[in-house]
Amino acid sequence: MRSCAKFSAAAVAAALALTTLTACGGDSSASGGENGKVKIMVGGLDKVIYMPAMLAQRLGYFTAEGLKVQLLTEPAGVQATTSLVAGDVQGVVGFYDHTLDLQVKGKQVESVVQLAQAPGEVEVVSNKAAGELKSPEDFKGKKLGVTGLGSSTDFLTKYLAVDSGVKTSEFTPVAVGAGQTFISALKQGSIQGGMTTDPTVAQIVEQKIGKVLIDMRTPEGSKQALGGLYPSSSLYMNTDWVNGHKDTVQKLANAFVKTLKWMSTHSAEDIAAKMPSDYAQGGAELYAEAIKSTLPMFTEDGVMPADGPATVERVLKAFNPNLKNATVDLKRTYTTEFVKKAG
Repeated sequence: MRSCAKFSAAAVAAALALTTLTACGGDSSASGGENGKVKIMVGGLDKVIYMPAMLAQRLGYFTAEGLKVQLLTEPAGVQATTSLVAGDVQGVVGFYDHTLDLQVKGKQVESVVQLAQAPGEVEVVSNKAAGELKSPEDFKGKKLGVTGLGSSTDFLTKYLAVDSGVKTSEFTPVAVGAGQTFISALKQGSIQGGMTTDPTVAQIVEQKIGKVLIDMRTPEGSKQALGGLYPSSSLYMNTDWVNGHKDTVQKLANAFVKTLKWMSTHSAEDIAAKMPSDYAQGGAELYAEAIKSTLPMFTEDGVMPADGPATVERVLKAFNPNLKNATVDLKRTYTTEFVKKAG
């Protein structure tokens, strides 16, 4: 693996994330919780996989719990994680797999609401490269787009490669973000394919510049690609903060579980109508279609699927040298204490 290059790129991303937060007046103490004030960093607020965060706010569920939640956004989950570890925010809406990665680095973080049981991610291939890129076995020698180096899209791309006999050193992950930056990279040929989510996927297919290679937006798709349910989008927080602010965490869990239940009883069109209009960059109809394609990934109760953590550990250990020989205490990477009390 090109570990040195990866480290330097990740370090730069972390530094940039911290610089941005400092410029925005981030509170490094991350005390939070006073008078219901909570800052939550989202790994892309306009991504459908993280939709419950903005939807909870738009439905008024945070306010109903007496919370004053400030939603912030970063283009990739790895940058959101950096914000949490640095103490600039109290929570992150991002992929659960970061809790395992952080534990072996000595940081105790846990998922308190498990929003999704499948990745919601899609490996797409450009029409130009479709003839030579038909499966992960063909990743060798290719440039593949990910949201950021060290992000969950990076993790999953590496797993698909290794699981198909391709070494991580035999292809090049390229940090291209999501949305228009991902689409531009695919159009220009700076990547031949890559991993992204809706609404980006829907726009790529609609514009006929690429097609779906591997679809992990459903539990069935997750099982086929990864061998089991892969808990992904979650609200995760520092364990020490959770233990010191249980009342606030319970209110957050209440709001998120109400949102998941609302989503399970409403149509994609109803959900789209509640979201900010600028999220529907490809048009309202296409945005609703993107939501419909991704809805199966979400849980209805915020509870961690029983076998999910073990699948995530197996996937990460397949390629991640930090985790390969490390012992991970999975029970400390999530809690169901709050969601099981949520009404």
